[in-house]
Amino acid sequence: MPPLSVLDLSFVNAGASAGQALQDSLALARHVDGLGYTRYWLAEHHALPSVASPAPEIMVGQIAAATRHIRVGSGGIMLPNHAPLMVAERFKMLEALFPGRIDLGLGRAPGTDGITAQALRRREVPRGGDDFLDRLQELLLWDTGEFPEGHPFRAVTVMPAGVPLPPVFLLGSSDYSANLSGRLGMGFAFAQHFAGIDAAGPMLDYRRLFRPSRWAGRPHAILAVAAICAETDVEAERLAMSARLSTLRRERGDYAPLPSLAEAEAYPYSEMERARIDRGAARLHVGGPETLRAKLSALAQATQADEIMIVSAIHDQAARRRSYELLAEAWGLPRAEG
Repeated sequence: MPPLSVLDLSFVNAGASAGQALQDSLALARHVDGLGYTRYWLAEHHALPSVASPAPEIMVGQIAAATRHIRVGSGGIMLPNHAPLMVAERFKMLEALFPGRIDLGLGRAPGTDGITAQALRRREVPRGGDDFLDRLQELLLWDTGEFPEGHPFRAVTVMPAGVPLPPVFLLGSSDYSANLSGRLGMGFAFAQHFAGIDAAGPMLDYRRLFRPSRWAGRPHAILAVAAICAETDVEAERLAMSARLSTLRRERGDYAPLPSLAEAEAYPYSEMERARIDRGAARLHVGGPETLRAKLSALAQATQADEIMIVSAIHDQAARRRSYELLAEAWGLPRAEG
């Protein structure tokens, strides 16, 4: 069985504040720290009322300081929004403060709408609209120091000096990042929780194309999935109603906070809306401990995932923490000591 990890989007719950969502993230991280989960990653989103954190690097530091065992990282830093030197500085600082516990996941999407992306970047859009490769190359050169002779950046010292970048993973929901991370010899994480294609293709392509590099000697493919666990299948399906209604709204461009269970139960679904929920059901894995264990085990086998990363949109925070606990027990994760 591959290891399990946590992906946290810092969901804002209906009836609660964005500040409370950040506190909920800290509480969840403390809870799972001793349950045997391998990583705790934080996402980057901007100007979405449903997601509280636009700055994963800040949350990474806060959560690493509040935990003892689990690796903490970005899932991810949206590189086109940031100067590569700033990313190098911030994650070298995190690595220096928490050596051996930090990951750097990188994405190429803006994590927001077009207007907000323009406000974040405030620069001319590159020809073709995508300079991710240029930024990635620069970020890696800040780590290696191998800028060409005569390049002005050769004179810049990245502080803290002598600290490497943490392990780098490229994130994606298509075959682009799968192919790129394989050819560059980096880790890869596939976002099955919102991808429009089956995960097996990109996951297997990544493994087939992987070439050992200074960044990684062997492939490591993480499959990020949406999952909700409860004591029984019936209760898990009930808890999932909030997530299903939220997904339905997002497809209409409504990024309101995660609805309460009472609101989801009372919502008057049309036949068309129920059909849309049914079509997207495969992206949300729901069940009691044994049911969910069987579903995720089959998915891991089909995709040859080295690791499964769980994101759980559950309005009730006690139920959310219990979901991760039940899954850890069913998966047989070894609890951390001390």
